[in-house]
Formats: sequence, structure tokens, C-alpha cells
Amino acid sequence: MTEPLALQCLRCGTRYPVQANRSGCAACDGKQASNLRVIYHPHDIQRWNFASAQAKSGSMWRYADMLPVPREHAVSLNEGGTPLHAAPRMGQALWLAKLFIKDESRNPTQSYKDRVSSVAVSHAKLAGASVVATASSGNAGASLAAYASRAGLACVVASMKGASGPMVSQIRKLGGHLVLLEDKALRWPLLAEGAARHGWYVTSPYSTPVIGSTAVGIEGYKTIAYEIAADLGFAPDWIIMPVCYGDALAGVAQGFQDLLSAGQIAKLPRLVAAEAHGSLAHALQARADVVEAVHAEYVPLAASVGANQSTYQALHALRTTEGLAVKVGNEGLVALQELIAAREGLLLELASVMPFAAARQLERTGLITRNDTVVCVATASGLKDTDKSTATWDELPIVNAAAAQISELASDMNNRLRFGTCP
Repeated sequence: MTEPLALQCLRCGTRYPVQANRSGCAACDGKQASNLRVIYHPHDIQRWNFASAQAKSGSMWRYADMLPVPREHAVSLNEGGTPLHAAPRMGQALWLAKLFIKDESRNPTQSYKDRVSSVAVSHAKLAGASVVATASSGNAGASLAAYASRAGLACVVASMKGASGPMVSQIRKLGGHLVLLEDKALRWPLLAEGAARHGWYVTSPYSTPVIGSTAVGIEGYKTIAYEIAADLGFAPDWIIMPVCYGDALAGVAQGFQDLLSAGQIAKLPRLVAAEAHGSLAHALQARADVVEAVHAEYVPLAASVGANQSTYQALHALRTTEGLAVKVGNEGLVALQELIAAREGLLLELASVMPFAAARQLERTGLITRNDTVVCVATASGLKDTDKSTATWDELPIVNAAAAQISELASDMNNRLRFGTCP
């Protein structure tokens, strides 16, 4: 096993013990707040046998040599190993000849959060924690509740009024203790109090300015990069992801860096953040060293990426991969969701549709070319937010037909299919 050396600040390089559940650097407190990452000895990474890991069966824990918890202590629901779909019909619509979809909806709780939850809960249990907690609009809460139940730990999910109904139900069914707060800004003080006074192991951000989630848990996201490289046999030109605080973006960037250091790929892909309000795009354009909050001009349909301020870790990931940030609004998002479903048979959460909107923008401006290899990371299932994506639907009429009318009904339906007038 490759032993983790320390947690290290992305900005200043200060190191902390891996055993600590830290998500931010004390030396960079305040406006310059920075997340940490788990570091390993460079020689261990260079000697990592990626092919041997890939040949193993099972979950993402086949890559345990590059994760901060020993495999024998893994709390797993067989997460990872999600399919990478070639998407030629959607590629035609976006004018991209080599479009792929990394379908993270195939994880146990139907989202990519299972990768971070598996590692974080494994670390929490190994550290002797009895309660894990998160602030979540849905996916992270449902995932953490599932893995806490698997580990025999209690789980607190601090959410807010207006959270997606299907995800609220999923959290409760999985045993999460859900708190819906009228003022969503109180989620973080609640978690801070639980961590300070009661020893809760918090997996999400819970301080201002935001610094992202637990650095140990973010390591789970590296396995997305490992799987993409293994399935393609190379690193794609572009990876496009929906981004809020940039946990997954940072993890995927580090995963490809590991593969480059191990000699498994020849180059890093360029990462693209599809974001709601544009804080990363503004920071990149201004060449800033911090990510400032921007004005939230609207309420995103994709609530999971609704924050108006991202993190230094996300900015760092974009800069180290020569990446970009693209602002994606609500307009056309549901229609694009339905186009992906109709062309590729995949029903994706609204946040997961944002990378396709970003790809369309970048192709139209010439930054992505037709023959570039592009991977859109679909982070969760569309069943997660059906109350948001079907809000404008009319109720389907009930057909009151007699047996003698079935032939006529079938013919009428066939004509509707031919001319595209089915409801």
C-alpha cells in the first residue's frame, strides 16, 4: 500500500497529520482560505502499478493503493466502476465526433458522492467517530446516510427549505437525521457546533469563506480519473463537470496528475467547470488568487450547484490543467435534459446536464474542436430532482376507451409517433 504522508495546503504548503479531519489550512485562515490535499511520497506514485490495480475486480477500492484508508478498513457498497458511454447521437447534436458520458448515476445511491462518502466514512470509522455529518441539498446527504448506515454510524444532514423532494425522501429512508433549515446559512454553524462540542466527523464545508469538503474524502473522486483513463486507454482532451465548491473537480484533477506522475498518460486533460453564477470564470478572467462571491442573478434549477462562490481548490484545479469555467443558466436546461434522454437513453440530474450546455458553448466559440475527445461527467440520476424538471408538465389525460376502440387508439397513437405530436 502507498502510505499517505500528510495533508498539505494547496496554497502555502503547510502540512497536517492525515489522521486529522481537516478541510482547511489554519495558516491560510480568512480571505485567503485554502483547502488541503492528501499527499504521498513521489516515488510511491511513480512505482504505482496501475495495470495491476485495474485488473482487480470489485469497487473503486481496487485503487486502494492510492487512497488514504487501507482496503481492509473500507466501508463499501460497491461504488465506482461506472460506465463510460460513447455518445454518438448526442455528439451529433453538439457537433462533437468523440463525445463520452461518464455515468455516475450508476453508483449505489445514484450519484458520484458515493466515492467521497465511502472514503470519508471509512476514515471516520477508523478514527473512532460515532457521528458523521454534512450540509447538503440532497446527493451528499443521501450518500452519507447510506454509508453511515453501512458502517453502523449515526448521520446528521443539515439541509434547507426547498430541497428536492425525492432526495429528502432518500435521505430519510436511508436513516439520515435530516434538519431542514429556513435560513440555509445556519447549516454551517450547526455543523461547526456539532464538530467542536460533540465530535461529529463533518464531511462537507462548514466555514466561511468556503474551503470545500474533507480532504480525505475528496481522494475518492480521484478514482473517476483512473476509470476514465483505463476505459479510454489515454487521457481525453477535455473533462467537463458541474461545479459548486469544486470537490470533485479537485479530486479528478489530482487523479490525472497521479496517472501522469506514474507514466500512465502522456498529458493532462483540460478541465472545464460548468457553474451557475460564474465565480470561477470571474477569478480566471481577473487572474485573481482568491475566488470572490458574485451576485446570484437567479435561482438555479440545479440546486446542488447553486452557490455563488466556489473555492480555491477549484481554481487551483483549473489552473493546473489549463482549464476553463463556463457559466450555465436555467434557460434550455430541461429541454437539453430531455434531448440527452431521447438520444442516449440516459436520464440525468439537471446539474449533470450543465456540462453538455458548456460543451455546446465551447464548441460554438471554437475552443473545443469537432475531433477533440470530450468526456462529460454525469454526476447523478435524473430521478433525483424530478419535482424540479417536471414542474411545468400538464397532467396526462386518462383515456377512457372501450375494448372495441383499442384498434383505433393504436392507430391514433401510431400517427402521433410518426408526426411527433405525442404528449
